[in-house]
Parts: sequence; C-alpha cells; structure tokens
Amino acid sequence: MTDFSHHSINWQTTVNRQAHHTDKYYGQELILRRGQVFTFSLVLSQPLKAGESLEFTAYTGPSPSESARTKAVFSLSSGTSSSGWYARLVSQRHSSLVISMSSPANAPIGWYTLSMRISSSVNAVTQKLGTFILLFNPWLQADGVFLSNQAEREEYVLEDSGAIFVGSVNRINMVGWNFGQFEEGILNICLSILDRSPSHQNDPATDVSCRHDPIYVTRVISAMVNSNNDRGVVQGQWQGKYVGGTSPLHWRGSVTILHQWSRGRFKPVKYGQCWVFAGAMCTVLRCLGIATRVVSNFNSAHDTDRSLSVDKYVDSFGRTLEGLTEDSMWNFHVWNESWFARQDLGPSYNGWQVLDATPQEESEGVFRCGPASVTAIREGDVHLAHDGPFVFAEVNADYVTWLWSEDERRERVYSDTKKVGRCISTKAVGSDSRVDITGLYKYPEGSRKERQVYSKALKKLLSVKAPGRRARVRRGGGRGLWRDDLLEPAHKPSITGKFKVLEPPVLGHDLKLALCLTNLISRVQRVQVNLSSATILYTRKPVAEILHESHAVRLGPEEEKKIPIAISYSQYKDNLTEDKKILLAAMCLAPKGEKLLVEKDITLEDFIAIKVLGPAVVGVAVVVEVMVVNPLLERVEDSVLMVEGSGLLQGQLSIDVPSLEPQGRALVHFSITPSKRGPRQLQVDLVSPHFSDIKGFVIIHVAAAK
Repeated sequence: MTDFSHHSINWQTTVNRQAHHTDKYYGQELILRRGQVFTFSLVLSQPLKAGESLEFTAYTGPSPSESARTKAVFSLSSGTSSSGWYARLVSQRHSSLVISMSSPANAPIGWYTLSMRISSSVNAVTQKLGTFILLFNPWLQADGVFLSNQAEREEYVLEDSGAIFVGSVNRINMVGWNFGQFEEGILNICLSILDRSPSHQNDPATDVSCRHDPIYVTRVISAMVNSNNDRGVVQGQWQGKYVGGTSPLHWRGSVTILHQWSRGRFKPVKYGQCWVFAGAMCTVLRCLGIATRVVSNFNSAHDTDRSLSVDKYVDSFGRTLEGLTEDSMWNFHVWNESWFARQDLGPSYNGWQVLDATPQEESEGVFRCGPASVTAIREGDVHLAHDGPFVFAEVNADYVTWLWSEDERRERVYSDTKKVGRCISTKAVGSDSRVDITGLYKYPEGSRKERQVYSKALKKLLSVKAPGRRARVRRGGGRGLWRDDLLEPAHKPSITGKFKVLEPPVLGHDLKLALCLTNLISRVQRVQVNLSSATILYTRKPVAEILHESHAVRLGPEEEKKIPIAISYSQYKDNLTEDKKILLAAMCLAPKGEKLLVEKDITLEDFIAIKVLGPAVVGVAVVVEVMVVNPLLERVEDSVLMVEGSGLLQGQLSIDVPSLEPQGRALVHFSITPSKRGPRQLQVDLVSPHFSDIKGFVIIHVAAAK
C-alpha cells in the first residue's frame, strides 16, 4: 500500500465562497450552502495506483451515523447524484486531483468534517482533509428555504442592517438595527445557540439530525433567543427598571448582544424587549441562511384565554385596573417572518412563517412561538402547527373596555372589532420605506370574508357552533357577547368626544391638549368629565399617574365644547419611561347613566440630524457631522454619542458631547473609515442621564477602493 500520509489540499475558498454567496462572512473558513457544488484540489504524495480507490466521509455532530443522515460515505466517481452526497473527478494530472463535491439539498446544517480513505485489496489509509460549515441555501430550488426573487434574497439573507418600526398607529417611527450577521465570530455564535439548546443537551445526536428542517431549527432558535426556559441569549424586562443590565432602548444591533452572551459563558444578556428579540433572531436566521424579516404589528393583542377578545377593566376615571385586566393590547409588537416550505402542512402554507422569540406564552411547555403560516392566519386555520391561535388573536382580537364598579358590576363602555392588528409593517426591499402587509394577515376589516374567517377560527378555538356571521364569544364569569353586538355601541350615544393635541408634544416641554365634547341631541346635557393621565410603557402598562381631575361641563343643544388640558414637564419628567409615552383618558358621565370613554396615546418627539461630509470610499476616512438638541429647559452635562455600523467601524464608538444649554444645539464631528462597499447603515444615539435616548441613523453609500 502506498503511503498517502503526506498530502495537500486547496479548498479554493475565495471562489467557493463567492459561488455560494458566503463571501461576506468574516474570516477565511470554508462556508458552503447545501445542495450546491463546490470544488477543491487535492495533491497526494504520489499518484493512485491501479486497484486503489478513493472514498470520502462527511459527518457532523457528536455521534454521526448514516441512519440519522449525519454521516455520509461516498466514492469518487465520474457522475453526480440528485439526492445524496457525491464527489466527482473533474481532472487529474499525476498526483494532483481536482474534485467537485456536493451535499444533498436537505442535509443538516452545521460544522462538518471531511476525510478521505484510500484503499486497496490489502490495506486502507484514512486521512482527515479538513472542516467546513454548511448552511441553508435559499438560492437552490430543491432546498425548502428557496426564495425565487433575487432582490428579496439580497434583502432578507444578505442585508446586514435594517429598520424596525415602532411607536403607535398614529405615529409610526423607524429605528435602525445592525443585524451584523457577517461580523467576526457571529456565525460560530449562531451555531453555538443550537448547541446550547435543551434539545441538544438532552439528545445531541437526534438534535443534529433534525437540523435539516427549517421548521425545527427556527422553533429551537425562537426558544433560545429568550432566556426563560434555558440559558438563552436575552433576558426580557418590561418593568421600566434595568438595574444590573442595559436598557432595551440602548441596544443598536445584535452583534454586541451575541458577543456578550458568548463571552459571558452563555449567561443571558440583560435586557431585551420585543424589538430586541426580533432583531437578534433576524440576525441568527439570516446568518444560518434562512430568509428572514422583522415585522411590526400595531395595536397588538395579547389574548391570555383564547377568547379572541382583549378585555380591559377601568375605574370611573378611565384608569386601568391592573388586578382585573389579564389581557393587554400593546402599542406595537415586533416579531419575525421567515420564508420556507411547510412540508408538514402542505404547499398551500408555504412562504412566510411567523416566529416570535419574545416570551409571552408557553408553546408545548417552552416560551417560544411559531412557525405559524401567515397564510393559515389569514384563512383562520388556527388548528395548524404552530401557535396559530395566539398569532391569530394578536391581529384579530376584539377590544372591549369595561367599567368596573365597587359593587363588582361591570358595564361595557367601549368596544371595537377593528382596533387590533393595524398597520402591520416591514421594511421595503432595497429601501427604508415602510411596507404595509396587513393584507397578508387578514382580509379587509368588516368584509364578509373577514367575518367568515373570524367565525371559522372561533369554531376551531372554542368548539362552538357559529352559524352565519354570529359568533358566540366566551367571556369571564361565563357571560358572553355576540360579536356582531360589538359592532354597535353599548347604547346609542348622546355625546361624542376626542382629544386634540394643540401643540406638538415635545420631550421636555409642557403638553397642551383639549378634550372636544359634542352634544348630539337637541337638549341641554350636564356631563361630568373625570380625567386621568399616566406615563406608560409601550405595552400600555401604566407606570405612574400624572393627572387626576374632574370637570362639570354644560353642553347646550348640539354644542361642541373644548376642555383645555395642560400637563407640565415637572408633572411627567420623573416618571416618564424610555418609551416616552403618556396615556390620557376621560370617563364622561352623561345623564341617564350613559358613559363615554375617550383615550389617547401620546409619544413625545425628539430630534437628531446626521450628515456625511464627503464621499465614502473603502479604506478612506470620512467625517460625519451630528447635530444634537437639548430638549430640556435646563443645562445638560455628561451626554455622549454612541455610534455603530457594520462595515463602517469596528465595534462601537463613544464620543463625548459638550455641555448643552437649555434647548441648545451642538455640532459633533468624528471620522469613520469604511471597510465594506455598498449601502451601509450608521447608527448614532444621543445618550444622556437626563432624558431618554435620542436615536437616529443614516444610510451611507460606500464606493469601492480606487
């Protein structure tokens, strides 16, 4: 037997990574996509002799086996295989071989080891050739994650920055997020997330064999991005206090979070809220090769009892009674969608799948959500895997407010079948524009088809008959309402009202509003108006009451009257959360027992401007100018700019800001040296101990080095 212990291999890493769309990953590791041919050259110590054969073994995981499809043994041949691993001899010159190789389109993803075995009739020698990483392949039609549109692949797989929509229905804001899936160490961290999961810890061989399936992988990642059942990546916190950690609003991207989790020996990173979980999961799934986007749902329901109703209880001032209110409606909630086939459900449900790493409810004993087919949600097929009822309620639940009396009676004072699931948004392909995708989740509100779907979903959820368009909705205490009854007010109203903002609500300034009441009848009415206001989190959970007052109002026949409302900065400054949100409520008590509840969410505005002073070129420093404004009527010290951007600078940059006079402005300059060409996102946050972060970002188009 000839001695083949000495050999050399050229993985042709640059060419293979370009062909496999993995050239953006940091480093020089061989990173491949499954089902796609790659080529390498192998130089043996001497040519193969007659009667000697060459065989390869590719394996992954701690206990590889052919039965589990984590190990494959295959010979060098002149042909190809349409189903399994194969190696084909492209050319041979003396002891130098050029070999093309491919994995099956449904191979498990992860780290692989490749070895060769040269055997003759009397002996055999085995040599390890090296290792490589195998990822999902959205460019390959045979792969379950295939996405046919090239522009969408560029956006949802290769784009390493993006925008997340936050705020409220009436004031949708956009914040930048650095996904950074190609940054140093991120791919290995993403693979380690799979290895740290309870599924892998309990049965590593089975877990690795299941990594061929995007349904399985995304469900594991959904659980591991939060820390509730495991030593997952991010620990959630919604109480407005972030002692011992970082405020969710201070994160500008996923890279720092993932590195902190890895370097901290997999201790959960403190703290996250929905957009942080969604941003981190988008990074992980794009990194593994699954097309993924971030989706924001405004007026997002959290229905705790599968009643398809969010029931809120208030007192006579419109203040939420936390002890009675179990359901909630968040101003916005952020989740992910990933694109893949649902071979467990059938081709009708292929495409976008909802995944949510925010720990809200358990799914099969674990805090995770999805994948739930967006098509299944739109069609009311809530019985299909996974977590359809919860997602369906997030975008379809009815919203009902009840006045709770001291004698424990309740009276419906507000109901709306169209309030929940508004302006469902994601970033446009190729730009930072907002795209409304509500129509992917539900038919037009109030349409016949929408009613039919609601009724269908309700039957599946509650196992009740719902003939026609009348669906019986179970409520607490065994009582119920016909859903059609919710389309009409509890009583025919004799008054209407709404809040009007008289001046733009700016952080650090007094708020000036008016409650506009209108008498709808032709006789005088005396109305008692109980006003309350509270600072709130984006989940609409009250933090502190800042206003509590009553007014007796006389309304002449068909008269409209404005009740002025002023909330000074001193009233809200100590209790304003980083969400910068205030909830205003008015309970209006008219004659003959009629009650009207008026509510308004207010988000305080801020300002930051970013300008790049000159062309941006790879390897050439360019100056950035940032204008910051002190929103307060007092001098501010100790502010800093926090700067981050993949391909623009390494890590984060912290820049001291000079003292800011009351409502004063300042220009701050710094330089960056881009390392990657193309559109890059630069995020700049003004961080101060005196007010909440003021966030901004700019897209910089970087030219290739000259």
